[in-house]
Amino acid sequence: MPQNQRSAKMWLSDFTLVLPDRVVEHGSVRIENGLIADIAETPVPGGLPGNGLQIFPGFIDMHGDMIEIEMEPRMKVDFPMEVALPHLDARLAASGVTTAYAAVSFSRAAKNGERRSFEHTSETIRNLHALRDSCRVDHKIHARFDITFDNAVGVLADLIEAGTVDLVSLMDHTPGQGQYRDIERHVAHVAALRGVSETEARQIVTTRIAERSRPQQILLDNMRQVSELCQSHGVALASHDDDTADKAHLMADLGAAIGEFPVTLEAAKTAADRGMMNAMGAPNAMRGQSYSGNLSARQAHEKGLLHILAADYHPGAILPAIRILADTDPNGLAGAAALATANPAKALGLADRGRLQPGLRADLAVVDPEGMGRVIASFSRGEVIFSNGSLNGLAERVQAVA
Repeated sequence: MPQNQRSAKMWLSDFTLVLPDRVVEHGSVRIENGLIADIAETPVPGGLPGNGLQIFPGFIDMHGDMIEIEMEPRMKVDFPMEVALPHLDARLAASGVTTAYAAVSFSRAAKNGERRSFEHTSETIRNLHALRDSCRVDHKIHARFDITFDNAVGVLADLIEAGTVDLVSLMDHTPGQGQYRDIERHVAHVAALRGVSETEARQIVTTRIAERSRPQQILLDNMRQVSELCQSHGVALASHDDDTADKAHLMADLGAAIGEFPVTLEAAKTAADRGMMNAMGAPNAMRGQSYSGNLSARQAHEKGLLHILAADYHPGAILPAIRILADTDPNGLAGAAALATANPAKALGLADRGRLQPGLRADLAVVDPEGMGRVIASFSRGEVIFSNGSLNGLAERVQAVA
């Protein structure tokens, strides 16, 4: 948030408030000095009238792959961070996301200078860190660490020690396990993606398995080193694509607080039993299925095993996913909203946001509930960071009382 902006002091009156434990019709929120100063369960005279529009806490996205796509919108077409980040920032704000963890990957398969190589990713992290104070959304950095990539351990250590990383996830995308445990499905995906025959795709996958295979002890050593780094610097740790109970137990033993995108119900249940929060993609929940044929977020939610919704590859899916899951959530809309607000805040140690509660940051998403719902305004620390103009006089009123 630009430092020369001043925080508004005003009431937002006669809105439907999505509180941590319930929904309040015709409630009001007072913003002062960037914080939620007060909440009333009745309209307040003189406030900016919402006429029944909804106010959610600003969404917290703990895993969004979009920055890599913004920087390379087509293969080998590179965009500078100065162009990519503002565009992503605007998209996130328009989706009601006020805190976003940009997921960037270290991959053993990438060559130096290519996307996901340790050289390219390290530079991406440093550039994003340097520019994030000029953004509307509170951007944080999620480093995805490929456990087969030994050289990245030292690079990641330097980045964590420099304070440029806020979340680390441990992943292994070797075909035959995790997200790609169904080899034949993965072969078909590679064939379609690359426009080659299934015979050629099968050879690509076989070569990839051979290149990425590492002794189990080396993989465990890599994971332990990363775990110790995170623990010593207070950085949250997540697992990725757990597909068995044994894998979930291992990640819990390493101190992971979040299980990202569990592949099976068995893994999701084990992670939850060990105190981890399961995070799954909002696009999966919105569509009702995983694009890779793995566990459905709706199925996990029905079993009480879904705790966090992440944008994954599309931030616009968060609000529709919340509205769909609200129909079956034991606590209705309040319970479904917590998947993108209070729960990720808790898992990531963000005690200052994620709930409509006095004393917390005034990070808000104002929503028109018609149809699938649409975000019409977003606030970060009490400042309007997005408005589509349909809430009459919003920007002018905020500016007048700032």
